[in-house]
Amino acid sequence: MGLGFILSGYIERSHAQTVFKLANVLQSNMVVQQGKALRLWGTAKPGDVIKINADWTDNVVTTHADENGNWIGQIKVPKAKPGDFKPHTLVIIDGNDNIKLSNLLIGDVWFCVGQSNMDMPVTAVPILTYRGVLNYQDEIAAANFPAIRIYKANADFKISPVPDTHGEWKVCSPQTIGDFSGVGYFFGRELFLKLNIPIGLVEAAAAGASTQAFTKKEILESDTLLKHPYLDPFIDMFKSQAAVDSMGFFTKVTKPSLLYNADIYPMLNLSIKGVAYYQGESNVADKRQTYIPLFTAMVADWRKDFKQGDLPFYYVQIAPFLEGDDSTKYGTAVFRETQQELLKIKNTGMAITMDVGETRFVHPRDKRSVGERLAFTALNKTYGLKDVDYQGPEISRFRVDGNVVTLFFKSDGIKSGLTTKDGKAPRHFYVAGDDHVFYPADAKIVGDNVVLGSEHVDKPIAVRYAFTDGPVTNFENKDSLPALPFRTDEWKK
Repeated sequence: MGLGFILSGYIERSHAQTVFKLANVLQSNMVVQQGKALRLWGTAKPGDVIKINADWTDNVVTTHADENGNWIGQIKVPKAKPGDFKPHTLVIIDGNDNIKLSNLLIGDVWFCVGQSNMDMPVTAVPILTYRGVLNYQDEIAAANFPAIRIYKANADFKISPVPDTHGEWKVCSPQTIGDFSGVGYFFGRELFLKLNIPIGLVEAAAAGASTQAFTKKEILESDTLLKHPYLDPFIDMFKSQAAVDSMGFFTKVTKPSLLYNADIYPMLNLSIKGVAYYQGESNVADKRQTYIPLFTAMVADWRKDFKQGDLPFYYVQIAPFLEGDDSTKYGTAVFRETQQELLKIKNTGMAITMDVGETRFVHPRDKRSVGERLAFTALNKTYGLKDVDYQGPEISRFRVDGNVVTLFFKSDGIKSGLTTKDGKAPRHFYVAGDDHVFYPADAKIVGDNVVLGSEHVDKPIAVRYAFTDGPVTNFENKDSLPALPFRTDEWKK
């Protein structure tokens, strides 16, 4: 499904359309992706000659509207220069008509996708149980960043791909940032502060969304492993848009492909730097053998259709959350373990949130730490700033001496040293012996290691750390990056 398919999908839905227009995501105030060809597309009368003229180049691009009235063209964009915030203009001409885009900046554009924890805005929205990010009044008042631009696509649900989203490019300010994704904003702000170039943020998120909701129907159909659990139970839904429209929001938000058709497909011609993704709570109960292929297929398909190589895809491991009173439940921990497996996908990274969760709230308010950790990952892996650490402590092996266990960690996550965020002993370590019963362990940091044990376990053979649904942790490195949860066993219970 390359560029030709994307354009043909647009054709199928605009056959009678002859009005000269531009795709909605292409507007004044947007950030234009640096160092890549900017694609522009829209409609006009069949056969019309469309000219594209940007003030950053002397070259005028010419293209034609095809027999169905659709056109697409692209114009080269130079690389951004740190500190260069010069506004640009671009004009698209169709005979005597023209569309002028003004106040454009050249920088990097990131696509911010996910469910409620990406959707959660900077300000409070009580009706959606969004309590606002920490100190949201102060954060909003300080959000005077005219070189950051934001576009929020309205969440919509379509049984077939549609050509346009609904949204508006805005200049980041105290008047505009409140309704935008908190994670997206803090991610973009950190990039801007470190890189000093314009940053564009395109949000496509919906509370309760599932991974399959963001996945193309044809991808689910093509793999029997995915088709049976994710598509077959809902196949009749695709027969009637009216039936989907009549569903409640939280009924349709998890359904396969509907969000893809309405919010992902219309963006596929947009030139971007990469993807920031925060989703997973709606897939916690999925089996590993189906979720990993689902996520992997979604990422591969997006990359193929954006036609910009192996775009960076940085995602968030879901935060601690305990539903009910059984603090020993670990189904969510297993899903976090599954998310860690996704790092095997090329050009991905994962932000850890074990220390910023709130055990009784699925929407933790500390979105600044989450967004900044995504940014640290991008700064190191995409922008090559190797002095920016992004990894927390990750176990490499353990050694047992009598009833004492010593944990060793991979060097990349402990370069700054080990510590706890509250100065107390590390929490949420457990050990078990031959009886497979886990007991809380007393843990202490000794140099670059953690030493632990329990008076109830004479001969420990397995260790778990933060491997339950809702533990909010304090163990981290001295860059304030939390340790990854883990287990050394593969026991069923």
